[in-house]
Amino acid sequence: MSLPASVEGRERARLFCGLRLPDEALDVLSEWQDSHIRGGRPVPRGHLHVTLAFLGHRPVAELEPILGALRESAAAAGPIRLVPERYRETRSVGMLELTDPGGGAERLADDLQRRLEELGVYERERRTWLPHLTVVRFRERPRLRPPLPDLGEVVPSDAAVFLSRLRPSGAEYFVVESFALGG
Repeated sequence: MSLPASVEGRERARLFCGLRLPDEALDVLSEWQDSHIRGGRPVPRGHLHVTLAFLGHRPVAELEPILGALRESAAAAGPIRLVPERYRETRSVGMLELTDPGGGAERLADDLQRRLEELGVYERERRTWLPHLTVVRFRERPRLRPPLPDLGEVVPSDAAVFLSRLRPSGAEYFVVESFALGG
């Protein structure tokens, strides 16, 4: 595990688990953002991911069990294919909602969330898990209506535990460790 040096001595770290995207999908998304996302702060290419579980600030001592839970869930995962369905804005982000035709991502998220709950490090949200990519952050809604990016089906490259550091310029994400899907 390679945490940034300044985290090693801290007691707590802001963590989440997510699916990483292959370079080809990131290339298409970056070009799409450059062409269609005006206003706000587009999410940097290297930060685009599908969140499986947001853990928030957790004691660093819990990191190894969290890594173990994701390792086991990723190994047990079946095929995952995600397809952009629509662009939607909330009060602070613009996102691409994704469909999960085979249900593989939903099964992975459910398995991981169950394991994390059993560890006592996660509490499920009341709303149903929604596969999505946050593509822009803003203070005021730009009310964009971009066409969907021409991604076709996206097969995630792997699953990772991320460390998130909040900065005035936006969050910075670091991959703590990643795991192949399906073992």
